[in-house]
Amino acid sequence: MQDQLLGVAAAGKPGTGDDFGDAITGGRVLCHVEGLSPIQPLGKADCAVYDGRMVFRSNMSLALDEAREAAARGEVPVGAVVVSADGTVVAAAGNRTRELNDPTAHAEILAIRDACAILGVERLTQHDLYVTLEPCPMCAGAIANARIRRLYFGARDAKSGGVAHGARVFAHPQCHHVPEVYDGVSAAEAEQLLVDFFAAKRGENS
Repeated sequence: MQDQLLGVAAAGKPGTGDDFGDAITGGRVLCHVEGLSPIQPLGKADCAVYDGRMVFRSNMSLALDEAREAAARGEVPVGAVVVSADGTVVAAAGNRTRELNDPTAHAEILAIRDACAILGVERLTQHDLYVTLEPCPMCAGAIANARIRRLYFGARDAKSGGVAHGARVFAHPQCHHVPEVYDGVSAAEAEQLLVDFFAAKRGENS
């Protein structure tokens, strides 16, 4: 199957943690990507020639690094990275709500703020956001306001997510900008970070 949004050879199974996930808009799956073997994220542009075919290349490994650093600080392990159209990593951040005593200091918000400050702009058109967990409604609103081109996220969040669950911000008629959205990118690894973090917290409190 060919993914119509990115024009890359589709291959692997959705929701397995492969580097390519499912394209969704407002919580609706636009296409299931099957059979793409994971390749080593290189931190550059979205696509690359690999074994003679055009394949997706992910920056999610960088977001996962930010999530691990957040966990080491005692924060919920969520990380985010803003990448320009040419593959340049502009900003990266992990959750810092406890450290900053700021309930809005989610990884996505911090990465977007940093990217805008670095570039001297208020909108990040032609930029993509990688985040390890489905954004909450607050972060989804910020992503829309920042005019992010594409959103790639790892684990789905049935409890607090605002993209494929709950508010489904991008499906709302008041949402003025809807990015291309892909889920399931390195989902298994992102989920495991969260499972391990909360298991450790429960152990501390028992």
